[in-house]
Amino acid sequence: MFTGIIETLGTIKLIVKEKENLHITLESSITNELKIDQSVAHNGVCLTVVSIAQDNYTVTAIKETIDKTNLGEWKTGDIVNLERAMKLGDRLDGHIVQGHVDQIGICKSIKEAGGSWYYTFEYDPELNNLTIEKGSITINGVSLTVVNSLKNEFSVAIIPYTYEHTNFKNFEIETKINLEFDVVGKYVSKLYSLR
Repeated sequence: MFTGIIETLGTIKLIVKEKENLHITLESSITNELKIDQSVAHNGVCLTVVSIAQDNYTVTAIKETIDKTNLGEWKTGDIVNLERAMKLGDRLDGHIVQGHVDQIGICKSIKEAGGSWYYTFEYDPELNNLTIEKGSITINGVSLTVVNSLKNEFSVAIIPYTYEHTNFKNFEIETKINLEFDVVGKYVSKLYSLR
């Protein structure tokens, strides 16, 4: 479980394809605090640390993960949002995030707004995910509040701190991002559909 509050950034140093798996090696300021078998969210994708060497660590993504996220588009040099799993008893500053990406979204607009930014994202409504006004959404692992919720798009407001300390500053129009919809909303939607 995660909170969607990004701890630090990592840089992808190496990507190795082995059959249908990807082994991704990253460099990060938290590498020396990691342990093998530890879960870390990478742009909102929960991946397990499989090896550690000096300032670098490696995680492995299977085909299922690659198919449902933007991992297949990652390349050496990309900057990734990182968050370690929350500790029991810590404050839950964001919202409950599982690290299980529901689908990919696409950045459709970026508007500067007096020192903050509004980002609008589009997603495929056929997968039955939904947003609600003032509800929670996770974008590349960042816990955010939805504004302007529509059937297949929504916006979020980004403050300067989030802009500087996440990879939002690297987004462009058509950037593909990982979306994890609010887990409570998913359960309510599922229960409603069973009626």
